[in-house]
Amino acid sequence: MTNEATTPSGQPLGISHKPSKSGAMFTKFKAENKPAFIGYLPYGFPNPDVSLDAFRTMVEHGVDAVEIGLPYSDPVMDGPVIQAAASIALNNGETIKRVFEAVETVANAGGVPLIMSYWNLVYHYGVERFARDFENVIGVKEASGDIEQMQHILDRRPEGFIVLSGDDGMTLELMRRGGDGVISVAANAFPKRFMECVNYAKAGEFDRAEKAYECLDEAVHALFEEGNPVGVKCALAEMGIIGPTMRLPLVEGSEALREKFRKLIAEYDLR
Repeated sequence: MTNEATTPSGQPLGISHKPSKSGAMFTKFKAENKPAFIGYLPYGFPNPDVSLDAFRTMVEHGVDAVEIGLPYSDPVMDGPVIQAAASIALNNGETIKRVFEAVETVANAGGVPLIMSYWNLVYHYGVERFARDFENVIGVKEASGDIEQMQHILDRRPEGFIVLSGDDGMTLELMRRGGDGVISVAANAFPKRFMECVNYAKAGEFDRAEKAYECLDEAVHALFEEGNPVGVKCALAEMGIIGPTMRLPLVEGSEALREKFRKLIAEYDLR
């Protein structure tokens, strides 16, 4: 049985149904055919007070939205730089409850705050508690690689809550199950081809989406063989779009990876 406090399937509605600031921002930029300038920093690095100054400075100098990362004790998927920053933040007293200050700082400076987090943190904090405390949270980037965990979130999300894939290779399956899209790595290297797949999926044409993705599958895997963003920059360099230079502790893609991208780009016309 349902009531005014539940969705038709019986799931509880979200705490807040105010218009989404991020939705309004993206609608505005889409109408103007402009990209949004989105920055990212892990909250609490190098300490909470300095990170708040950094968030404020980003907005004051033109950033439209700020992805506020919640440090996590083992963020292996984020690479060595963010992993080191997260460890420092945790050692210097970062907590989820104090992230309220970061959200307020970005909003008061005129930007749109976006919380970026592993689901583990939200789950252990308490999903309803998190939604209540962070009433401006409108969705989650799901990068666990576990389709059953993604389904668990889809089945229990409040009305209007967005579920995005954080794994390019699982995007179509997540969207087939009711997910809303993807925060993509592959789209930085192969935007035309990847968006073709996503647009088919958005239209419910999943067979066409899967067929279009076939030419990308090997290339998407190659993007992560030597870590991100090494793969993306390597692919872009092979297409002559940027140079191959990386900042330490990251290093340029290997000759084997460069050769693989040369072959795939030529074979599947990925430019």
